[in-house]
Amino acid sequence: MKRNKVIAILMSLVLIFALAGCSAPAPQTPAQPAQETTSNNVPEAQEFTLILGHGAPEGTAADLWSKKFKEVVEAKSQGKIKVDLFPTMQLGSDREMVEGVQAGDISIVLLQTAPAASFVPELAVFDLPNVFSKYDAATIDRALNKSAFTDLINEAYAKAGFVNLGYLQGGTFRETSSNKNITKLEDFKGLKIRTMENKYHMAYWQALGANPTPVIFAELYMALQQGLVEAEENAYDTMFNAKFMEVQKYVINTHHLLYLNQFIMNKELYEKMPADYQKIMDESVAEATADVSSKLGDFGATNLKALTDAGMKVVDFTPEMFDQMIEKAKPVYDMIRTDIGDKLVDTLLSELAK
Repeated sequence: MKRNKVIAILMSLVLIFALAGCSAPAPQTPAQPAQETTSNNVPEAQEFTLILGHGAPEGTAADLWSKKFKEVVEAKSQGKIKVDLFPTMQLGSDREMVEGVQAGDISIVLLQTAPAASFVPELAVFDLPNVFSKYDAATIDRALNKSAFTDLINEAYAKAGFVNLGYLQGGTFRETSSNKNITKLEDFKGLKIRTMENKYHMAYWQALGANPTPVIFAELYMALQQGLVEAEENAYDTMFNAKFMEVQKYVINTHHLLYLNQFIMNKELYEKMPADYQKIMDESVAEATADVSSKLGDFGATNLKALTDAGMKVVDFTPEMFDQMIEKAKPVYDMIRTDIGDKLVDTLLSELAK
Protein backbone atom coordinates (compact mmCIF):
# COMPACT_ATOMS: atom_id res chain seq x y z
CA MET A 1 0.00 0.00 0.00
CA LYS A 2 1.14 3.44 -0.55
CA ARG A 3 1.68 4.68 3.01
CA ASN A 4 -0.08 7.95 2.30
CA LYS A 5 -3.32 6.13 1.51
CA VAL A 6 -3.31 4.17 4.77
CA ILE A 7 -2.32 7.20 6.81
CA ALA A 8 -5.07 9.26 5.15
CA ILE A 9 -7.67 6.60 5.96
CA LEU A 10 -6.61 6.36 9.58
CA MET A 11 -6.48 10.16 9.97
CA SER A 12 -10.00 10.39 8.57
CA LEU A 13 -11.20 7.85 11.10
CA VAL A 14 -9.55 9.78 13.91
CA LEU A 15 -11.31 12.97 12.77
CA ILE A 16 -14.68 11.21 12.69
CA PHE A 17 -14.19 9.88 16.20
CA ALA A 18 -13.14 13.31 17.42
CA LEU A 19 -16.19 15.03 15.96
CA ALA A 20 -18.41 12.47 17.63
CA GLY A 21 -16.85 13.23 20.99
CA CYS A 22 -15.04 9.90 21.09
CA SER A 23 -11.45 9.21 21.98
CA ALA A 24 -9.73 7.78 18.91
CA PRO A 25 -7.21 4.99 19.54
CA ALA A 26 -3.60 5.32 18.47
CA PRO A 27 -3.15 2.27 16.29
CA GLN A 28 0.49 1.42 16.90
CA THR A 29 1.61 3.52 19.89
CA PRO A 30 1.45 1.83 23.30
CA ALA A 31 -0.17 3.78 26.12
CA GLN A 32 2.15 5.63 28.49
CA PRO A 33 3.19 3.52 31.48
CA ALA A 34 1.04 3.91 34.57
CA GLN A 35 3.00 1.38 36.63
CA GLU A 36 6.54 0.21 37.19
CA THR A 37 8.35 -1.28 34.26
CA THR A 38 9.42 -4.89 34.19
CA SER A 39 13.05 -6.02 34.08
CA ASN A 40 13.07 -5.68 30.28
CA ASN A 41 11.76 -2.09 30.51
CA VAL A 42 8.25 -2.96 29.30
CA PRO A 43 5.42 -1.40 31.35
CA GLU A 44 3.35 -4.03 33.13
CA ALA A 45 0.11 -2.21 32.29
CA GLN A 46 1.08 -1.42 28.72
CA GLU A 47 -1.81 -1.42 26.26
CA PHE A 48 -1.90 -2.01 22.52
CA THR A 49 -4.57 -1.15 19.97
CA LEU A 50 -4.05 -3.23 16.85
CA ILE A 51 -5.33 -2.31 13.40
CA LEU A 52 -6.42 -5.52 11.62
CA GLY A 53 -7.45 -5.34 7.98
CA HIS A 54 -8.74 -7.92 5.54
CA GLY A 55 -10.56 -8.05 2.22
CA ALA A 56 -12.92 -10.96 2.82
CA PRO A 57 -16.69 -10.53 2.45
CA GLU A 58 -18.90 -10.61 5.54
CA GLY A 59 -19.63 -14.13 6.75
CA THR A 60 -16.69 -15.89 5.06
CA ALA A 61 -14.27 -18.12 6.96
CA ALA A 62 -11.64 -15.36 7.01
CA ASP A 63 -14.15 -12.85 8.38
CA LEU A 64 -15.23 -15.27 11.12
CA TRP A 65 -11.58 -15.98 11.94
CA SER A 66 -10.80 -12.29 12.42
CA LYS A 67 -13.82 -11.78 14.68
CA LYS A 68 -13.01 -14.83 16.81
CA PHE A 69 -9.40 -13.68 17.18
CA LYS A 70 -10.57 -10.25 18.33
CA GLU A 71 -12.94 -11.83 20.85
CA VAL A 72 -10.32 -14.21 22.28
CA VAL A 73 -7.34 -11.84 22.42
CA GLU A 74 -9.31 -9.07 24.10
CA ALA A 75 -10.69 -11.52 26.67
CA LYS A 76 -7.32 -13.16 27.38
CA SER A 77 -5.56 -9.81 27.75
CA GLN A 78 -8.40 -8.36 29.87
CA GLY A 79 -8.67 -5.53 27.39
CA LYS A 80 -4.97 -4.65 27.37
CA ILE A 81 -4.80 -5.72 23.71
CA LYS A 82 -7.60 -4.20 21.66
CA VAL A 83 -8.29 -5.04 18.03
CA ASP A 84 -9.93 -2.63 15.60
CA LEU A 85 -11.27 -4.59 12.62
CA PHE A 86 -11.39 -3.12 9.10
CA PRO A 87 -12.94 -5.78 6.81
CA THR A 88 -13.91 -5.81 3.12
CA MET A 89 -10.86 -3.89 1.88
CA GLN A 90 -11.61 -0.76 3.88
CA LEU A 91 -7.84 -0.23 4.16
CA GLY A 92 -7.11 -1.02 0.52
CA SER A 93 -6.38 -4.05 -1.64
CA ASP A 94 -4.56 -7.11 -0.31
CA ARG A 95 -1.29 -5.86 -1.74
CA GLU A 96 -1.77 -2.41 -0.23
CA MET A 97 -2.57 -3.87 3.18
CA VAL A 98 0.54 -6.08 3.12
CA GLU A 99 2.58 -3.00 2.24
CA GLY A 100 0.92 -1.21 5.15
CA VAL A 101 1.88 -3.99 7.57
CA GLN A 102 5.44 -4.05 6.26
CA ALA A 103 5.69 -0.27 6.72
CA GLY A 104 4.09 -0.39 10.18
CA ASP A 105 0.97 1.61 9.29
CA ILE A 106 -1.27 -1.45 9.82
CA SER A 107 -0.66 -3.97 12.62
CA ILE A 108 -2.03 -7.17 11.08
CA VAL A 109 -3.46 -8.28 7.75
CA LEU A 110 -5.50 -11.43 7.24
CA LEU A 111 -5.37 -12.74 3.69
CA GLN A 112 -4.65 -15.75 1.52
CA THR A 113 -1.07 -16.60 0.70
CA ALA A 114 -0.99 -15.76 -3.01
CA PRO A 115 -1.22 -11.93 -2.76
CA ALA A 116 1.66 -11.93 -0.27
CA ALA A 117 4.04 -13.94 -2.46
CA SER A 118 5.56 -10.82 -3.98
CA PHE A 119 6.65 -9.80 -0.43
CA VAL A 120 7.57 -13.29 0.81
CA PRO A 121 8.67 -15.17 -2.34
CA GLU A 122 8.78 -18.50 -0.50
CA LEU A 123 4.97 -18.44 -0.25
CA ALA A 124 5.01 -19.63 -3.85
CA VAL A 125 5.24 -23.11 -2.33
CA PHE A 126 1.48 -22.90 -1.69
CA ASP A 127 0.87 -22.28 -5.39
CA LEU A 128 1.97 -25.78 -6.40
CA PRO A 129 -1.18 -26.99 -8.20
CA ASN A 130 -3.03 -29.83 -6.44
CA VAL A 131 -0.20 -30.40 -3.93
CA PHE A 132 -2.67 -30.71 -1.02
CA SER A 133 -5.59 -32.36 -2.78
CA LYS A 134 -5.01 -35.91 -1.51
CA TYR A 135 -4.45 -35.04 2.17
CA ASP A 136 -6.94 -34.51 4.99
CA ALA A 137 -7.20 -31.33 7.08
CA ALA A 138 -5.35 -32.74 10.11
CA THR A 139 -2.36 -33.82 8.02
CA ILE A 140 -2.19 -30.45 6.32
CA ASP A 141 -2.48 -28.61 9.64
CA ARG A 142 0.42 -30.54 11.17
CA ALA A 143 2.62 -29.93 8.12
CA LEU A 144 1.91 -26.20 8.06
CA ASN A 145 1.88 -25.35 11.75
CA LYS A 146 3.90 -28.01 13.62
CA SER A 147 6.79 -29.27 11.50
CA ALA A 148 10.20 -28.54 10.02
CA PHE A 149 8.37 -26.79 7.20
CA THR A 150 6.89 -24.36 9.75
CA ASP A 151 10.36 -23.28 10.88
CA LEU A 152 11.56 -22.73 7.31
CA ILE A 153 8.55 -20.71 6.19
CA ASN A 154 8.60 -18.59 9.37
CA GLU A 155 12.21 -17.63 8.62
CA ALA A 156 11.04 -16.36 5.24
CA TYR A 157 8.35 -14.18 6.83
CA ALA A 158 10.89 -12.74 9.28
CA LYS A 159 13.28 -11.74 6.48
CA ALA A 160 10.48 -9.61 4.98
CA GLY A 161 9.62 -7.92 8.29
CA PHE A 162 6.62 -10.07 9.23
CA VAL A 163 5.53 -12.58 11.82
CA ASN A 164 3.18 -15.30 10.64
CA LEU A 165 0.76 -15.90 13.50
CA GLY A 166 -0.89 -18.92 11.91
CA TYR A 167 -2.74 -20.53 9.01
CA LEU A 168 -6.42 -21.36 8.65
CA GLN A 169 -7.55 -24.25 6.45
CA GLY A 170 -10.06 -27.03 6.78
CA GLY A 171 -9.09 -29.32 3.96
CA THR A 172 -11.15 -27.18 1.59
CA PHE A 173 -10.06 -25.77 -1.75
CA ARG A 174 -10.36 -22.93 -4.17
CA GLU A 175 -12.73 -23.99 -6.93
CA THR A 176 -13.86 -22.39 -10.18
CA SER A 177 -17.12 -20.71 -11.10
CA SER A 178 -17.90 -20.11 -14.77
CA ASN A 179 -20.50 -19.18 -17.33
CA LYS A 180 -18.98 -21.83 -19.57
CA ASN A 181 -19.47 -25.51 -18.84
CA ILE A 182 -16.13 -27.30 -18.47
CA THR A 183 -16.04 -31.08 -18.65
CA LYS A 184 -12.79 -31.79 -20.51
CA LEU A 185 -9.36 -30.22 -20.76
CA GLU A 186 -10.10 -28.62 -24.13
CA ASP A 187 -12.91 -26.59 -22.55
CA PHE A 188 -10.36 -24.43 -20.73
CA LYS A 189 -9.06 -23.07 -24.03
CA GLY A 190 -9.63 -19.32 -24.26
CA LEU A 191 -11.55 -19.17 -20.94
CA LYS A 192 -11.41 -15.58 -19.63
CA ILE A 193 -10.82 -16.24 -15.95
CA ARG A 194 -10.14 -13.76 -13.20
CA THR A 195 -7.15 -14.59 -11.02
CA MET A 196 -5.28 -12.85 -8.25
CA GLU A 197 -2.20 -10.88 -9.24
CA ASN A 198 0.10 -13.87 -8.93
CA LYS A 199 2.41 -15.09 -11.70
CA TYR A 200 2.12 -18.77 -10.71
CA HIS A 201 -1.67 -18.69 -10.80
CA MET A 202 -1.57 -17.03 -14.18
CA ALA A 203 1.01 -19.54 -15.46
CA TYR A 204 -1.20 -22.41 -14.30
CA TRP A 205 -4.30 -21.21 -16.13
CA GLN A 206 -2.24 -20.40 -19.21
CA ALA A 207 -0.88 -23.96 -19.11
CA LEU A 208 -4.47 -25.21 -19.19
CA GLY A 209 -5.16 -22.99 -22.21
CA ALA A 210 -7.19 -20.32 -20.38
CA ASN A 211 -6.78 -16.55 -20.57
CA PRO A 212 -6.13 -15.37 -16.96
CA THR A 213 -6.80 -11.74 -16.06
CA PRO A 214 -6.06 -10.15 -12.66
CA VAL A 215 -9.01 -8.15 -11.27
CA ILE A 216 -9.18 -6.79 -7.72
CA PHE A 217 -11.86 -8.56 -5.74
CA ALA A 218 -13.91 -5.42 -5.11
CA GLU A 219 -14.46 -5.09 -8.89
CA LEU A 220 -14.97 -8.78 -9.66
CA TYR A 221 -18.78 -8.95 -9.48
CA MET A 222 -19.11 -6.13 -11.97
CA ALA A 223 -16.45 -7.65 -14.23
CA LEU A 224 -18.42 -10.92 -14.31
CA GLN A 225 -21.71 -9.10 -14.80
CA GLN A 226 -20.36 -7.10 -17.72
CA GLY A 227 -18.59 -10.08 -19.31
CA LEU A 228 -15.09 -8.64 -18.94
CA VAL A 229 -14.27 -12.07 -17.50
CA GLU A 230 -16.43 -15.20 -17.70
CA ALA A 231 -14.99 -17.21 -14.82
CA GLU A 232 -13.23 -16.84 -11.48
CA GLU A 233 -11.78 -19.09 -8.78
CA ASN A 234 -12.52 -18.93 -5.05
CA ALA A 235 -13.83 -21.05 -2.21
CA TYR A 236 -17.56 -21.75 -1.94
CA ASP A 237 -18.11 -19.30 0.92
CA THR A 238 -16.53 -16.47 -1.05
CA MET A 239 -18.63 -17.28 -4.11
CA PHE A 240 -21.82 -17.27 -2.07
CA ASN A 241 -21.16 -14.21 0.08
CA ALA A 242 -20.06 -12.24 -2.99
CA LYS A 243 -23.33 -13.33 -4.71
CA PHE A 244 -21.56 -14.78 -7.74
CA MET A 245 -24.53 -17.11 -8.25
CA GLU A 246 -26.27 -14.04 -9.67
CA VAL A 247 -23.73 -13.77 -12.50
CA GLN A 248 -22.35 -17.33 -12.85
CA LYS A 249 -23.90 -20.61 -14.05
CA TYR A 250 -21.48 -23.37 -13.01
CA VAL A 251 -19.39 -24.45 -10.02
CA ILE A 252 -16.44 -26.41 -11.41
CA ASN A 253 -14.70 -28.48 -8.70
CA THR A 254 -11.11 -28.01 -9.86
CA HIS A 255 -9.55 -28.45 -6.35
CA HIS A 256 -6.51 -26.63 -7.72
CA LEU A 257 -5.34 -24.75 -4.61
CA LEU A 258 -5.81 -25.11 -0.87
CA TYR A 259 -8.18 -22.53 0.61
CA LEU A 260 -5.58 -21.12 2.98
CA ASN A 261 -5.68 -17.91 5.00
CA GLN A 262 -2.95 -16.43 7.18
CA PHE A 263 -2.43 -13.79 9.88
CA ILE A 264 0.61 -11.62 9.06
CA MET A 265 1.75 -9.14 11.71
CA ASN A 266 4.37 -6.40 11.65
CA LYS A 267 7.48 -8.04 13.15
CA GLU A 268 8.77 -4.93 14.92
CA LEU A 269 5.42 -4.39 16.64
CA TYR A 270 5.17 -8.03 17.68
CA GLU A 271 8.67 -7.94 19.15
CA LYS A 272 7.85 -4.77 21.11
CA MET A 273 5.17 -6.67 22.98
CA PRO A 274 6.06 -8.23 26.32
CA ALA A 275 6.61 -11.97 26.20
CA ASP A 276 3.33 -12.70 27.97
CA TYR A 277 1.47 -10.56 25.42
CA GLN A 278 3.16 -12.43 22.58
CA LYS A 279 2.00 -15.65 24.19
CA ILE A 280 -1.56 -14.30 24.36
CA MET A 281 -1.39 -13.37 20.68
CA ASP A 282 -0.15 -16.84 19.68
CA GLU A 283 -2.68 -18.65 21.86
CA SER A 284 -5.54 -16.46 20.62
CA VAL A 285 -4.77 -17.20 16.97
CA ALA A 286 -4.51 -20.92 17.80
CA GLU A 287 -7.88 -20.91 19.60
CA ALA A 288 -9.57 -18.93 16.84
CA THR A 289 -8.08 -21.29 14.26
CA ALA A 290 -9.30 -24.40 16.09
CA ASP A 291 -12.78 -22.92 16.44
CA VAL A 292 -13.22 -21.88 12.80
CA SER A 293 -11.30 -24.69 11.06
CA SER A 294 -13.43 -27.35 12.75
CA LYS A 295 -16.45 -25.84 11.01
CA LEU A 296 -14.99 -25.38 7.55
CA GLY A 297 -16.05 -28.76 6.13
CA ASP A 298 -19.71 -28.24 7.03
CA PHE A 299 -19.35 -24.58 6.17
CA GLY A 300 -18.21 -25.45 2.65
CA ALA A 301 -21.02 -27.95 2.14
CA THR A 302 -23.60 -25.44 3.34
CA ASN A 303 -22.33 -22.76 0.97
CA LEU A 304 -22.18 -25.16 -1.96
CA LYS A 305 -25.81 -26.13 -1.31
CA ALA A 306 -26.73 -22.45 -1.18
CA LEU A 307 -25.06 -21.92 -4.57
CA THR A 308 -26.91 -24.85 -6.14
CA ASP A 309 -30.19 -23.81 -4.52
CA ALA A 310 -29.69 -20.47 -6.26
CA GLY A 311 -29.45 -22.26 -9.61
CA MET A 312 -25.78 -23.01 -10.16
CA LYS A 313 -24.85 -26.44 -11.54
CA VAL A 314 -21.95 -28.46 -10.09
CA VAL A 315 -19.38 -30.11 -12.35
CA ASP A 316 -17.09 -32.79 -10.86
CA PHE A 317 -13.97 -34.06 -12.61
CA THR A 318 -12.84 -37.65 -12.99
CA PRO A 319 -9.44 -38.79 -11.63
CA GLU A 320 -8.25 -38.95 -15.24
CA MET A 321 -9.14 -35.29 -15.73
CA PHE A 322 -7.13 -34.31 -12.64
CA ASP A 323 -4.16 -36.34 -13.92
CA GLN A 324 -4.31 -34.40 -17.19
CA MET A 325 -4.43 -31.08 -15.32
CA ILE A 326 -1.46 -32.02 -13.12
CA GLU A 327 0.52 -33.06 -16.19
CA LYS A 328 -0.20 -29.70 -17.79
CA ALA A 329 0.87 -27.95 -14.56
CA LYS A 330 4.40 -29.44 -14.50
CA PRO A 331 5.98 -26.24 -15.86
CA VAL A 332 4.54 -24.39 -12.84
CA TYR A 333 6.26 -26.83 -10.46
CA ASP A 334 9.54 -26.25 -12.30
CA MET A 335 8.98 -22.50 -12.21
CA ILE A 336 8.42 -22.48 -8.45
CA ARG A 337 11.45 -24.70 -7.75
CA THR A 338 13.59 -22.37 -9.85
CA ASP A 339 12.35 -19.30 -7.98
CA ILE A 340 12.47 -20.51 -4.35
CA GLY A 341 14.77 -23.55 -4.47
CA ASP A 342 14.14 -27.21 -3.82
CA LYS A 343 14.52 -27.23 -0.02
CA LEU A 344 11.19 -25.66 0.92
CA VAL A 345 9.28 -27.62 -1.73
CA ASP A 346 10.86 -30.92 -0.71
CA THR A 347 10.34 -30.21 3.01
CA LEU A 348 6.64 -29.54 2.46
CA LEU A 349 6.22 -32.70 0.38
CA SER A 350 8.11 -34.71 2.99
CA GLU A 351 6.07 -33.36 5.93
CA LEU A 352 2.79 -34.02 4.13
CA ALA A 353 3.90 -37.59 3.36
CA LYS A 354 4.68 -38.26 7.04
